Parts: sequence; C-alpha cells; structure tokens
Amino acid sequence: MSFTGKSRKSWIEETLFKRECVRFIPSSWDQHRCVPVCQICQNLIRCYCGRLVGEHSWQEPVPPLSFYAASGQEMEEDWSIEVHTRASPTNAYGTIDFEDTATRVCRAKYVRVAVDSKPEALLQLMLREWQMERPKLLLTVQGGTENFVLPPKVMQAFSKGLITAALSTGGWILTDGINTGVSKYVGEAVKVFGGHDLRKRNTVGITPWGVIDNNMDLIGRDVFKPYQPLGNPLSKRVCLNGFHSHFLLVDDGTLGKYGCQQGLRRKLEKHIQQQKIHPRLNQRVPMVCVVVEGGPSIAFTVLDYVSSAPPVPVFVFEGSGRAADLLSFLHKQTANDRYFNKHSPDLVCIKTRRLLKKHFYVQQITIFDSESDDQMAPDAAILSTTLKGTKASPAEQLNMALAWDQADIAQKDILVYGQHWPVGSLEKAMLDALVLDRVSFVKMLIDNGMTMSHFLTVERLEDLYNTPLGQTQRFLQHLVEDAKQTSLPAGYRLSLIDVGLVIEYLIGGAYRSSYTRKHFRAAYSRMQDNVSMDIYSLMFSIHPDLQFFRTAQPYKHATPGSTRDTRLSSSLGDASLQVLFNFNDLFVWAVLQQRQQMALFLWQHGEEALARAIVGCKLYRSMAFEARLSSMYDNIAEKFKADSLEFGKLAVDVLDCAFRQNGQMAMKLLTSEMEAWSHFTCLQLAVSSCHRPFVSHSCTQTLLTDLWTGPLNMRKNSFMKIILSLLLPPAILLLEFKSEAEMCHVPQTHEAMLFGLDSVNHHDAERGLPFYEKCLGPVSRSVSNVTVQWLPWITRIYDFYTAPVVKFWFHTMSYLCFLMLFSFVVLVKMENRPSIQEWLVIFYIVSTAVEKTREVLMSEPRKLRQKLKIWFSEYWNISDFVAILLFLVGFALRWHSDPYRTAGRIAYCLDIIFWFIRVLDLLAVNQHAGPYLTIITKMTSNMFFIVVMMAIVLLSFGVSRKAILSPDEEPSWSLARDIVFQPYWMIFGEVYAGEIDPCAGGNSCPPASFLTSFLQAVYMFVQYIIMVNVLIAFFNNIYFDMASTSNKLWKYNRYRYIMTYQERPWLPPPLILLSHMALALRCIYWKLLGNTEPGERGSGLKLHLGHEDRKKLHEFEKKCVEVYFHEKNRDVQSNQIKKIRAIAERAEEMSVMVGEISEKVNCIQHSLSELDCQMGQLQDLSALAVDTLTLLTASDSLQKEEARLAQCRINPTLQHVLPHSWTLPHRSNTDCDVPSFRRLNTKSCKSTPPSLLKGSVAATSRVASVERHMGSKGSKEAKHKDTERKEETTTEKSTKTDREKGQSRKTVKIKESSFDPVTQISVVIRFSRWSSVVHILVRNNLMRLAQTIPFTPVSIFGGEEVSIYTLEEAPCDADADSPSASFWSSKGLSAILQPLSSEEGSLDGGLRQGCRMLCTWAEQDVLKPGLIYVAKAFKSEVVHVWQKHFPGSTALQLCLREIQQQRAAQKMMQVFNQIKPHDMHPTPRFLDVSLVLWHSNGQWLTIERNMTGDFRKYNNNTGEEITPCSSLEDMLLAFSHWTYEHSCKELLVLDIQGQSSCHIGGKGDLLFGPDNLGVAAINGFLQKHTCNLCCHRLGLKGQTYFFMKCF
Repeated sequence: MSFTGKSRKSWIEETLFKRECVRFIPSSWDQHRCVPVCQICQNLIRCYCGRLVGEHSWQEPVPPLSFYAASGQEMEEDWSIEVHTRASPTNAYGTIDFEDTATRVCRAKYVRVAVDSKPEALLQLMLREWQMERPKLLLTVQGGTENFVLPPKVMQAFSKGLITAALSTGGWILTDGINTGVSKYVGEAVKVFGGHDLRKRNTVGITPWGVIDNNMDLIGRDVFKPYQPLGNPLSKRVCLNGFHSHFLLVDDGTLGKYGCQQGLRRKLEKHIQQQKIHPRLNQRVPMVCVVVEGGPSIAFTVLDYVSSAPPVPVFVFEGSGRAADLLSFLHKQTANDRYFNKHSPDLVCIKTRRLLKKHFYVQQITIFDSESDDQMAPDAAILSTTLKGTKASPAEQLNMALAWDQADIAQKDILVYGQHWPVGSLEKAMLDALVLDRVSFVKMLIDNGMTMSHFLTVERLEDLYNTPLGQTQRFLQHLVEDAKQTSLPAGYRLSLIDVGLVIEYLIGGAYRSSYTRKHFRAAYSRMQDNVSMDIYSLMFSIHPDLQFFRTAQPYKHATPGSTRDTRLSSSLGDASLQVLFNFNDLFVWAVLQQRQQMALFLWQHGEEALARAIVGCKLYRSMAFEARLSSMYDNIAEKFKADSLEFGKLAVDVLDCAFRQNGQMAMKLLTSEMEAWSHFTCLQLAVSSCHRPFVSHSCTQTLLTDLWTGPLNMRKNSFMKIILSLLLPPAILLLEFKSEAEMCHVPQTHEAMLFGLDSVNHHDAERGLPFYEKCLGPVSRSVSNVTVQWLPWITRIYDFYTAPVVKFWFHTMSYLCFLMLFSFVVLVKMENRPSIQEWLVIFYIVSTAVEKTREVLMSEPRKLRQKLKIWFSEYWNISDFVAILLFLVGFALRWHSDPYRTAGRIAYCLDIIFWFIRVLDLLAVNQHAGPYLTIITKMTSNMFFIVVMMAIVLLSFGVSRKAILSPDEEPSWSLARDIVFQPYWMIFGEVYAGEIDPCAGGNSCPPASFLTSFLQAVYMFVQYIIMVNVLIAFFNNIYFDMASTSNKLWKYNRYRYIMTYQERPWLPPPLILLSHMALALRCIYWKLLGNTEPGERGSGLKLHLGHEDRKKLHEFEKKCVEVYFHEKNRDVQSNQIKKIRAIAERAEEMSVMVGEISEKVNCIQHSLSELDCQMGQLQDLSALAVDTLTLLTASDSLQKEEARLAQCRINPTLQHVLPHSWTLPHRSNTDCDVPSFRRLNTKSCKSTPPSLLKGSVAATSRVASVERHMGSKGSKEAKHKDTERKEETTTEKSTKTDREKGQSRKTVKIKESSFDPVTQISVVIRFSRWSSVVHILVRNNLMRLAQTIPFTPVSIFGGEEVSIYTLEEAPCDADADSPSASFWSSKGLSAILQPLSSEEGSLDGGLRQGCRMLCTWAEQDVLKPGLIYVAKAFKSEVVHVWQKHFPGSTALQLCLREIQQQRAAQKMMQVFNQIKPHDMHPTPRFLDVSLVLWHSNGQWLTIERNMTGDFRKYNNNTGEEITPCSSLEDMLLAFSHWTYEHSCKELLVLDIQGQSSCHIGGKGDLLFGPDNLGVAAINGFLQKHTCNLCCHRLGLKGQTYFFMKCF
C-alpha cells in the first residue's frame, strides 16, 4: 500500500486523533465564594487535567457557570479521560529537526496520538507511512526517568550491547524518548555506536504529549519543525532526545502529568509480538525488556512482563543503581536458596519477593554483571536471554536466530548435542536459510551433517527458483522468455526445464543442461501427470529416508516388492542415469538469483570446483550482456561484470595453484570429462566462456603444446624434421617419441579408438612404462634393453601420422599442391572435358566438402539446426562453404556449351580467391604471424561504421555529379556503375584531371556544369583528407590497443587451431575419403553392438577416467582449493603482519626521534640554565667592578665629595647602566643615619652585553622606588632624580654607538672594565672607613675568583645573519669634481635581521613580495640597529619569465637592476634639486636600496628603510596623475616630466608615492628590469599629463612620454 502526500495526510488525520479537555473540574477549592469567572479562578485554580480555565477548549459556546460545588454540596464528579476529554483529528505530525546536533543531521518523524489509539493503526503508521523495516526483535528499555550517573563500565556495556543487538538483528528499540534518565543514555548509545546514518536506527520514543517542553511548537500538519532539545532548567517539563528516529507523542488531555504513555506502549508491544518475524517464518517477533536503574515502579513493570502470556524475558544491568541493583540482589539470593527478611515492611521488597517465589519467573530474569570477567558480550547476552526467555521450541528458536542472522548464537545455544529435532525441521531451516540468503546458517547446517543429496528435491529446487525477489525474479523471467522465445503469463511458475533452457541459452554452444535432456523431461512430465503434491507429502512422512533423483520419477519411492532401479528401468529403460542433486545445482541457482556471496560459499563445497568457477564466470558474463541489451537492467550490468571477473579470477588462481602442486594432475583437470556439465571439460567450458586469461595460462598452454606435438618429442626445428619425414617415411624411425607416462594426461583421439588403442592402463603410466611396452605385452617388457631396436614400425607410423602438428603440415603441403593445380586450371584454356589436373582439383574440393559435412554431423549438439548454427558461427567455415558452393556451381556450368562454360570458368576464377584467402588461416598457427592476423581481423570487424559514412559521402557526390553531367541519361543499370566508379577511385588519389572541366576540348557544356568542379573539390577534401585520415587513425588506435593483448588472443585462438587438426583425419584430401570410410565402418560396428553413447562421449578433446582415477582427481582438486584459501589467508595475515611491522618500525623511529628531541630539549634547558648563571655572575662581576671604582674615587674626604657632587653636571650623552647588584643600597653595618643612599652614574663597558643595556631603564626605576621608600627629600635629590631620568632617555642612543664600535661579532667575552674619561661618576657615601675597607677586600677577592671561571661565548642577538652589499660612489678621475661612477662593494658586511609579523600581503606589489625586518645588529653602520627595514624579493613567476634574459642567477640580476634604477632615480633627483629654483620647496629625495644575501636559503633580496606615515600616490603606471593641491605635488609631477626631458627622452620616472622606491624603464638597449613597461605606456603618460606651474618654471613643454614605473 502506497500513499501520495495528500492521501497520506488524510489517512493520518482520519485514523489518528488527539485528546483535549472540554470540562473544567477544579483540582483545589478556594475559600472565597467568587463568581465563576473571577480573575483568581482564571489564574490560580487548575483543572484536574493541569490547565487553567483559559487553556481549555470548551465544548459548549459558553463556559459553565459554576466551577465548584455550592454551599453545603460536595463534588461527586471525578475527572476522567472518557468523559471530560474530546477526540479530534491530530494536528501535530511531520518531521523534527534537532538543532543542537552540529556534527550530524538528526531528524525524526513524529505524530501526536490519543492515549486510546489502536495499536494496529500505529503499527501501520510505522511500517507504511514511516517506511520502517519490519522488526525482528523488540527491545523495550525501562528505567529511571530522572537524570542519574551510570558507572563507565556499565554505560559502555549497555550502550554497545543495546545498539549492537538492535543493528545486528534489525530490531526496534522502544523508550520514553525524553532527554533525561535512561532514554538519554539510549540516545548517547545511538550517537556513539549507531553510525552516521541514524535514520536506519529504529529507535522509537513513546512520550506523553503534556510533559514535552515547547510542545506547542510542534503543532502542524505534515510540517518540518526545528526543535531545540535544551529546555528551561526551571521548567518541570522535559525535552525530546535528539538521537531517536521516531516519536509517538501520547495525548490523554492532561498537561504536565507523566505515565499516560505506559498503557499505550504496552498494548503496542503486545501487538508487535503477534506479528511474524518474517513472511516465510511462522515465528512471532520476540521481545526483551532491558532494565537500567529505575524507581519502585520498575519492580511492578518487571512483574507485569514476566507474568504476561507469552512471558517477556527481562535483562537487568547490575550496577546501574536502585531498582536494577535490588532485582540483581534478590535474584542472586533466590538462586542461592537463601531466605529474605520476612519482616521487611518495604512494599517493593514484598512485591519482588512474591515475584521471585516462582521459579519460572526467576528463569525469565537475566542479570548482567559488567564487572565480571567471565561474562559474554552484552549483545550476545541480550540475544541469548531472548531465545531462552521465549520458551519456544528449538525449531522456533532456530527460526529466530535465522531471522537475526546470528549463526554463532544458534551454534552455541540451539544446535547442541542431544537436542531433539522433529522430522524435516532442519530441512526447512536449510530452505529458509537459502531463501533468506543466510550464508553463515547454510555453512552451519552443512557442518552439522546436512547433505545436499538428501535435501535437494525437485519441489524444493523449484521453490528456490520461484522465490519472489523483485527485480531479480523479473530478470530471470525475462531470460526464460528469451530462451523460450515466448511471453510468460502473469503468475507463471518456473520449472526446472525452464531453468535448463536458460542455462543453455546463457552458456550457448553445444552445452546441454541435465534439466533439458530427454530422460529428465520424461520423468518430470510423468511426475506432473501421475503424482499429486498431497500424495507426495504423505508418502514422504511415511518414508522419511526417501531420496529423490534427477531421473524419470524423482518423486516416486520404492514400493514394496520392487526396487527403485526396477521402476526406473521399467519407465525409462535406463537405470544408469540416476544422479543425485548436489552442490552444482545449488550453485547455479545462486548465480541465477544473483546471490554472489552464497555462490562463493557453495563454490567451495562439492566436487568440480574449477568447472563451477568457469560456469559462474560464463553465466554472469552472459547475464551482463543480456542486461546491457535490455534498457531495464542497465544498473545491474556492471554488477554482473564484476561478479564474472571475480569467478574468472578464482578459476585462474585455482588452476595456477594446481599447476604448482602437480602439473600433470592440473592438466587432467582441464581435459577430464564431467558428466554433470554436459560431458564438457573445463577447457571446453573456458573456451565457450571466452575466458582468455584461463586459456592463456601456462598450464593450458603446456597442455595445448603437448596436444599439438602429440607423441612426438621434438624441441627444435620440428617442422624440418616433420617435412623430411613426410617426404621420406623411413626417417620416421629416427624420431624420438614420448613415453606413456608423459602422455597420460593427454586425451584420447578418435584414431586411437579406431585402432583399438583406447584402453589406457594408468598404473603402467604411473610406473612410466613406454607406450610401445604396453602394446607388446609382458614378454616384450622382459627384454626392455633391446625394445627400441625391435619396435614395430606400425606403432611408430601411427604415432607420427596422428600427431596434430604432422596433420597440419601434411594438410598444408597437400593444400599448397591443390592451389598450384587450381591455379593451373584457371590459367589455361578450359577444354570440353576436364583435364587430369582439374579432376584432381574436383576430387580435392569434393572430399573437402565431405569432411566439412562430417564436422557438422560429428559436432556435439543433438539437433541439426544447432549443429549448423555452431558451425556457421566460425568465419572460415562460412568462407569454405561459399568456396565449395561456388566451385560446384562452376563445375555444373562447365559441362554445358558457351556461354555457360564461360560462366563456369569465371566461377572458377572467382572461387580461387577464397581458396587463396584460406592460406591466412594456416598462417595463424604461427606464433609471430598469428597476433597480426588477430589485429587485422579486429580492424576489419570494427571498420563498418566508418565505411558506411564514407559510402554516404561517396553516393552524395556521385549522384549529384552524374545528374549534372548527364541530364538526358536513359534508365539503365550502368547508372549505378557510373555513380560510384570515378568517385570511388578518387578516394585513392585518381582525380581524372582531364575530365574536371567538362567543357574542355570543344565539348558541349551541360547546364551548371561548373558546379561539378566545386563539388569534386569539396568531395576530395571531405573524403580524401578527413574520412581517410579518420580511418587511418582508427586503425592506429586499434593496433595499439590490440598490440598488448594480441599475444593473449593468439593463445586463446590457438585452441581452435589445435582442435581443428586434433579431430581431423590424418589423411589429407582427397585421400581423406579413406578415413571417412573407416569412420563409417566404426559407426556400423557400434550400432551392431547396441552402444548409442560413443557419439556423445567420444566427441571432443576429453580424457575418460575410471572411478578411482576420478576420485583421486577430485581429491586433488579439493586439496588445491584448500591450499588456495590457505595461501590467501596467509597473504592477508602477512599483509597485516607487514602493516603491523611497518607501524612498529614507525613507532620505533618516532620513539627515537622523540628521545633525540627530549635530549636536545634537556641540553637546551641545561645550556639556558648555565647561561642564566653566567649572566648572573657577569652582572655581579660588573657590579663589583663599579663598586670598587666607586670606592677608589671616594677615597677623598666627604667634604670634597660633596663639593664635587654639587658641581657635577650631567652630560646627556652619557650612558647610564645600573647592574642588577646595584638595585639595593650598600650600607654599612653600623652607620646608616643618613636618609639618602648612593646614586651611581656609570658608563657602559665594552664587556657589557647589549641585552643588559636594555634593562637600564628598569634598574633606574627600581632605584627611584627605593628612594621614595627611604623618604629622600630636598631639591638636590629631586634635581638629581630628574637628571637621571634625562639620562635614561639617552641611554639607548648611546648604546647604539657602543654596539656599533665593539660588537662586530656575535659573542661576548668577559674583559676588564675600562673607563671613558668623559664619564663622570657622582656618589654620596656615608659609612665607616674600616668596614668599607673590609668590604672592598671581599669584593676584590670575589672579582679575582670570578675571573678564573670559564665562560662560554653565547649568541645574544635574535634573527638570522645576512650579508649587505651596497652600491658605492667614487669619482671617475683623480679630480674630486669629476663625475662619479657607481661600483659594488667587494665585500659584504654582516648584519642580523629579524622578520616582524605583519599583515600578510600588505607589502606585496605586482612584481615583488615585501616583509618588514628589524635590524638587531649590523657591521660598520651598514644598517642601523633597532630600526625597521623592508626587504623585497621578486615573485617566482617573475623570475621564471625573466630566465630567458638572465639564464643564470636570475633573481640576483633582477635585484641588481632594481638597485641600479633606484640609484639612477637618486642621481636624477640630486640633479633636479640642484637646478630647480631655490624658492621651490621642499627638497625630496629617494631612499637608499642595498643588496641582501640571506644565508639560510641563499636568496637575493633588496632592502630599504621602512617609512611610516600617510602615503599618497601622485601618478601611476598608465600616466594618470592626481590633481595637485600643494607645491610638493606640483614639484613631483614636474619631476616626472623633467626626467624625460633631462634624459633626452630616454627615461621617465613614474608611479611616485609617499614611500618611493623608484623603478626606471627606458627604450633602446637600456634594460633595467621587469618594471620597464616600454614605449606604449609612456605615450599614455604624456597624453594625460598636464603641465603645472613648476613645469613652466623649469621650462618644460608638453610631449609624449616614455614610461618608467616607480613605487
């Protein structure tokens, strides 16, 4: 049943309802006597349904007048759903979109239903409307509704077990659907273990409508509603869980009351339990209750479940808390036969005690302890509990496990030893497992003793073929229609005969299915006519040991007094055709039903696995071809092709494994006759299946080589020996032959049976006895040493002439003689009577015709039409048929007089063409010529459509040309010749130049004859230039495609060549008639003996083995299959081991790397700690030196020091550094009565690191804080403090000077302090002289000790080292006033640059990329430390373009030219500033640009000073300029104009902006770099330039300008 959107909406609204309270029954009474509609009643008093007065939907138009009882009355009316609520069509259903699940798209179907809804309608809603899968298991989860915390192990077991059990069985999960309690944990389980496709997870929430937060937002009919599952924490309502797939919102008319859903949920559960688990199975849907935590009501719920009929098993998670733990405790006590405390007043304990008194109830409860080590997996425990708790029979439990596809549980809990099974129950389970495609169950039943010969019957096999599977069944019926060439009626039931026709139709060729043979058809017809199904069922119940055969009476059993063989012999006359159904029949069913996994499993069982793989490959390939022909099944054609390739690969792999195990046995597998497969061999099946990789395998090619050479043992120059032996027969005795052991795997030929040599003793072959010893008997074997000398010549001659290679050369030599005779016949005059040569030709062709007739009659198909169809499917057979027929026509005509004799001779002339072409087939045997013939055949077969297009072009031109040139032509057959004759030869270059102009030579011109020349030109272009080249390209493409596979194709076609000469008599035509006479005598002999089978069994290349040999061969094949799977599993394991080893090696490498990094980190930490200690020591030593010097300078009297201090003036250029040791005042231990402390002004020593100089400001601030703490006052101290602050501002400037002078290296070393004589130190000291002397001595000792401590130089600068190259100026001559010349510095100066983080791309231009750099150190003032510079590098694409101009060091050359043009702009600006009037202000200048070599990557860059401020662009690349509003702008625009005039119209500076890094372009040979945009842009500049006042003052005139970019 299906619904459209409108009908679905109407069905839901007609079937499902909601409940609304329509009468107000107050739940409490107010003491005041109010009127019915007072505000207090409306806003305070609630109805029993939980709503206020205004929230009701009144049934009457006016509300009732009284809400409460009058004075002296009592309320007698109780609120009930049936009386006080009204049912109306539901108004809330559709789809919920949960908005807080950002990682997944979580949507759920929902519907609002009444509490008294019918469960049948709800189930129909879920199955048909919501398209939920039919449940095979019902998991109802009960537990706490409030939030609780589960232990991690319990939560893991519950989540994984519940979801795994539901997914593996296709079960439904029922919960309350809210976002609290156990339902929330179910949602989390779905989120973690449910996968991404949540809509396939059938998790149904049954939730009360009245307790849902924001439930009014869900109102709407078939709507898509967004929902926020995070509710108000202060609200008493709950939210829906976002990981449920469906919601049933139960409405009982109440608001905010929980529990109304339990009754409807229980009714729905019982109704689902009554449904079938599967349409084929009679078992009902099992149910299990999962208990997690819970309150007192859970005990009553569990009691209801276990006491219902049928009982519901309960699965309790121990450790989850509350009710679940109580049930676990009591269950364990009951199991241990312990007594409870009978005096416990707890009602729950009493109820639980009653529950557990009955042993039956105890068995229905299973306790799962996640902490226990011996517990099984939680999902397996849930399913085992379900099986045991249903109390079903073993057959019903097996049906449940079958529906779940849980073979491991069935093997463990159902198929146990000692289990009693009813008759036929396992057979039915096997049939259900096959229909449901349960591969694991089929394997389990086979492992437990199920045999296909006892299980498979005609009825069951037909049931399997008629299983309704939708598209698969329709495709099979279409195949039956194609095979029978008729339409099937509706409801047609396929029979095995129909299946046999389909198999023959798909395999094709001479294959005959056992279902279509005469004896099976007769048996099947007899069964349908005489035996009814009811009688058959009764007889089967009486005789359970009945076996059915694929014979005349497959359903008849042996009646008393007669045997089954007697009945079969009486009905069919042939008791030897009793063949049981086996795995082959089931394998073919699985392939035709498109069950690949089942087919792969069945392929592994039974005999003839190699043949089954080839048959599967052929069936799937033919089905793919049929699917492609039918547009209805295009989607499954690729699947068929993939399955065919899989079986083809299996066949090749098994053959390869067998060939590696035993080569001769593997070749026996290829040629042994298989009765179950239409007496075909594996090699025949592979050839008919076009399985080229199989035929091209080394094993097959080795066998074909042995067949080709036959008994001859020749390796080199075989054709020379054979031709010599054919010309000189005595030379045969000199050839070497193979022994019987070497020929035991080679099939027997017709000639061998003809001469009576068809009985082969395989025991002799295994002993390696030669073939001739077997013929001579035991007497000759006793003298084996001289056997070769006495070998009978007849045997050797027979072995020689029956070898296919000898037949080939014998027939080839005869054929070449025939061609010479035939050529002589057609070249000489034909007499009235045939000459001797012609008679020889006639005899040859007639004998060839007889041989072709024999080939047709001796082919394997039974029907003549099928024989002819197969024979004519070969191209060379068609060619031979036409050649023979044409010759016979010519032969018949030549006996008559002229003109018939002439017609006969012409027939001879045409016929010889076919016989000469036949030579190509002889060349195909050769390994080198054969692949080329294959390519030519492919080209010829594929050129059809191109030739058709060429013919269309030819006819279009030929008809129009003939019609124009011959307007008065009479009707005749010569018109067709004239249309195509000349246009055809024009394709090959013949243009008929003399006839191009029809008016030449004075001939009369037909009207519009000039058009023929034009048409011929067009025709020649299209046909000769386009179509012919397309054809050549097409052939070229085919050649390259076939070149790689031509050798494989030749190996595949080699089978046909060998089989042609293997079955052909050894005598060539016309002597072949003698062989035909011998074959006729043999057939007469067989007829007299009454043997009718040799025609079928003896035809083809087959090896007939005895029973024991066939058994050994099947055992070998089975062993090879086992070895193949063992190797495959070993390869998989080895790959896994390799992956594990690779991961382990990577882990070890990572561990080593982590260890190395850890060591480096430790080393760096150790170095940093040492560096910190050394820096601290350095600071202390510096402080000691300063203190010592201070004490020495303070040796004079205190008054002198005070006077000097008063006269001291701070020099602002001095440096001020306060070491860390000076941050505290140095005071005497006894004298400290002065509130001031020492103030020290020191200079920076050369040994002081620059990093310490940066801390001078902080050190000074600390001194200032100490001064404030000591409370120093007075103008002198304040004035001195201000002086110190001024010195601080100059500290960094003076630091730069020292850095430039003394830090030309990256490391520092401790040196003795030296003093700058300019520096003044003023100190205020008051202390005791003796204590000061002691203090000085101690500090001197410490200083001497510190000088002995080794100190490792360390780097103190941040950034990377670079080399700076500058473009310097020097006069050309000795005269200083001569013009200067620019030259590069011979040696680069070092500097350290540190990149600064800036906005990405902010400094990039069209040609270069820029980055800001901080100079932390520089040598010889090449850069200023502490300043920011801009480094620019050309983009990679620019460098790539300019490589053609500068092949080597392109980036360096571009940078040099960039700096050169910047220097040119600077010089021009200098000249401009000199010649401009003095009153023109300001004076602009360009920045200096230097060359930088970055040492880390060897990259060349340019560097310039970073300019800050507001930048403005004055003109651009195209000549556009701003409107000047200041003198600076006028001057810069005039400067661009001036550069053009000053450079004699060669250079121009443009694109001037606030930060100007000029780029100069020029014309002629002057090449600056990529920024030279040429003359085209300069013209645009002067067209747009407007001369201003500065231009006039400079004497410039408007002209067209050359362009040079500057930025």
